[in-house]
Amino acid sequence: MAFSVDTTSRTKGRRRSTRLVSEINVTPMVDVMLVLLVVFMITAPLLTVGVPVDLPKTKASAMNEKDKPLNVVVDAKGNILLQETPLELSSLVPQLIAITGSNPEVRIHVRGDKGISYGRVMEVMGAINAAGFTKVALITDPSGGPSQTPPDESRK
Repeated sequence: MAFSVDTTSRTKGRRRSTRLVSEINVTPMVDVMLVLLVVFMITAPLLTVGVPVDLPKTKASAMNEKDKPLNVVVDAKGNILLQETPLELSSLVPQLIAITGSNPEVRIHVRGDKGISYGRVMEVMGAINAAGFTKVALITDPSGGPSQTPPDESRK
């Protein structure tokens, strides 16, 4: 907080009057807030941790969810990860049951790299579905769209 003293003389023969000016200087507070804003803008994207997967592009809209889903990832090499923990396909279902407490209503998102075989992703989804989980979704990258191949040429 800054205070300044106004020492102006009104006339030559009079005594100088000292008047206290009490104004709050908000400039330092604005500077600190801008620095904090920049720091949070830089660090916020770094807080999202995950397995890098090249997702296929689509124009589907985002889902509105209240609960945080479990993520199952099939990376470019065909490895299966549950919440960033590598697993074998045989141990995926017991791990899901242990985490969810046998609740079939838990949302499970399957992320498959676009370079991986479709069959490998379907093996994972089939195992999850066979265990009784009903809310299983495939995750795509919403920034793109379907391939630019016209429907007539795809049949040739």
